[in-house]
Amino acid sequence: MEMHPLYLYLDPYLIWSYRLTAQAEVNFLLGTLVVAVLALLAGEFTSWLASLAVRRRLAEVSGEAKKYHELSLEALKAGDRPAYEAANRVANDAFSKSFFMQMALGATFFWPIFLALGWMQSRFLEVEFPLPGVGVSLGYAAVFIILYAASYFLYKKIKKKLAAWRGVGLPAAASPARTGE
Repeated sequence: MEMHPLYLYLDPYLIWSYRLTAQAEVNFLLGTLVVAVLALLAGEFTSWLASLAVRRRLAEVSGEAKKYHELSLEALKAGDRPAYEAANRVANDAFSKSFFMQMALGATFFWPIFLALGWMQSRFLEVEFPLPGVGVSLGYAAVFIILYAASYFLYKKIKKKLAAWRGVGLPAAASPARTGE
């Protein structure tokens, strides 16, 4: 299988983490962990940059949605059905814009996962990681996803602790699409 030129460029930098010890299984786990953490950090950074770029517009659209929602409720209380329907239609449009803007911001967090898995496919397509005592093995993608998820939850805890230690909350602009974390 021939590598994509982007993967050829990244390959010497990513493959070093798969050559840290003399044991192949340990190297595979360590290397995949390093790639997962790099994907996590790249996703967090691009999500933060994208949210900085669109936060003013997102606030405008969200404010517009709230304004027209409140107007529609006032019209409903006043018994003005045509005004309610008109304001509600505009509010729904604004809510839709806000929702899809936030979905797009959420997607900026995940693109490095696909880049990492694409590179790993070109390197480790045939590699199986056997689970001891179970008789089942995992492919490169399953190992990556497990390590990425573990890294994400650990990163999330560390990020909250660091923010609390500094006495500040997490910046809202850093992750508007992932509220409720």
